[in-house]
Amino acid sequence: MTTDDNVEKSIKIDVTKSVGIDVGLINWLALSDGRMIENPLDFDAQAKKIKKLQRNLSRKEKGSHNREKARVALAKAWRQVRRCRDDFVHKTSKMLVDEGYTLVVFEKLNIVNMVKNHNLASAIMDATWGKLRQLTAYKVERRGGRCITVNPSGTSQKCSGCGVETKEKLDLSIRTFECHSCGLVLDRDMNAAKNILKSGLEQARAETEPLLIRQRISKFQSRKQEAHVLRRG
Repeated sequence: MTTDDNVEKSIKIDVTKSVGIDVGLINWLALSDGRMIENPLDFDAQAKKIKKLQRNLSRKEKGSHNREKARVALAKAWRQVRRCRDDFVHKTSKMLVDEGYTLVVFEKLNIVNMVKNHNLASAIMDATWGKLRQLTAYKVERRGGRCITVNPSGTSQKCSGCGVETKEKLDLSIRTFECHSCGLVLDRDMNAAKNILKSGLEQARAETEPLLIRQRISKFQSRKQEAHVLRRG
């Protein structure tokens, strides 16, 4: 049986079991707890291969045997992309759940300008990140945790140590964040992941506090009613 105390306990946030995740091209994932997961999929290479097969298909005569061979080759390439993507996404989402995180925070990301091939490579990448968020949310929430997304604005420019935001925008070639205010030196993706976690904790607390207040009011009213019944008895 679930008591009010158990319900309130389940609503509260355990900071030690919370993680922020920054996604990127060089480091596939940077976790706020200090871990890096390298990118196993070369999105640009996959896109180039598929576009080459698409061009080859378009040059073949409709209804010909060669066109059918080209169509099969293209379909096989797409299956390989999806298989590699799904395998890695399942393994990564399982790892996050097995770590026991009860709050996982992703950034809301627009990746259009992050890759050279703005059409195909970005579609492959977006589908991969989107599926990772979807599967992680499903697995974490199934175990009673939460998975939320936050606005990534400022996560790369802000110091995760002191909170001071640098005015200049960091070029993607610069991989280290240096704070001129407190002196913090940290991998830029790791710094962003820590900021994502902080934003996620603020958002989660803002959503949680009203629930805790309602739980406490309900508990107080229930006890008043019980006391009233006892007095009447």
